[in-house]
Amino acid sequence: MNTNDMLSILLTGAGATALTDVWAIARRRIFGTPLPDFGFVGRWIAQLARGHFRPRPIAGVPPVRGERAIGWVAHYAIGVGFAFLLPALWGRQWIQHPTLLPALIVGITTVVAPLFIMQPGMGFRPTTAARLHSVATHAVFGLGLYLAGKVVST
Repeated sequence: MNTNDMLSILLTGAGATALTDVWAIARRRIFGTPLPDFGFVGRWIAQLARGHFRPRPIAGVPPVRGERAIGWVAHYAIGVGFAFLLPALWGRQWIQHPTLLPALIVGITTVVAPLFIMQPGMGFRPTTAARLHSVATHAVFGLGLYLAGKVVST
């Protein structure tokens, strides 16, 4: 993979992640769901660095300096990391000619990370409605991978 490919994937992942952030704002307005608290994500990552995968519920763990920044950087880094799955699984041609189905497959399957790793690790027990919102958000991420990939490839 050359430098242009790397930059394309970085921009695709960042664009898709930004679309999920816009979706979170829309969800709040439409459904009244709270915005994600990336401070909790940063706090959890800080706990991971200390060797604690599953501390007590993350809301009960003392705040960590810079946790919001850590969480936001992680949010975008994870989105970019997931974007690298597209050329890894569908080849370099996906970067040059993005298609919707692979992007949706990657987007929707990435819901495994929050449902089975992050939320249990932070002590959350999501409701069925929260799980459905999570699946929808990751479908939007997949759509974002496709749309951002199209913009970047032109």
